[in-house]
Amino acid sequence: MAEFFDKIEDKHQRFIEEQPMFFIATACADGRVNLSPKGMDTFKVLSPNRFVYLDLTGSGNETAAHIKKDGRVTVMFNSYTRNPLILRLYGQGHVIRPGHLEFDELSSNFIERSGTRQFISVDVESVQTSCGYAVPLMEISGERDTLEKWATTKGKDGLKEYKKIKNSQSIDGFDTGLNDE
Repeated sequence: MAEFFDKIEDKHQRFIEEQPMFFIATACADGRVNLSPKGMDTFKVLSPNRFVYLDLTGSGNETAAHIKKDGRVTVMFNSYTRNPLILRLYGQGHVIRPGHLEFDELSSNFIERSGTRQFISVDVESVQTSCGYAVPLMEISGERDTLEKWATTKGKDGLKEYKKIKNSQSIDGFDTGLNDE
């Protein structure tokens, strides 16, 4: 049975820290719903009602576009181990990019990575847990280094050009805010 909480409790934070990946979902009144898997130790709980994740350059920038247009965010963690659990965080997102006052402060919480694009900061409105009984048992064999290698090969100027072409608008044509700076 699902349970709701008004904040990230200590037991929730411990569960989050144990998970190797999470999923972020965003949507607007029009356009597509976006759901993206994330990993690479890019998620941190900052307080009972706030988390942030380090968003790396990728093939799209749907999350930023949806946050700019609407703001709603749902993040989901689920256990793939013997102890089933699904945990969802619901809230309002904010994009923090290089040059923003808070960017350097947030950076201190993470390993420096090639291809860092922005932080997604979320003010948590509610937390939900549910059973996860249908989630399969799985074992992690390791992390991929493909994105890090790709970003390093592109270099600073190559990433800037790539983001301008591929990350300035969502697939539905919504502005991501990358060109606002």
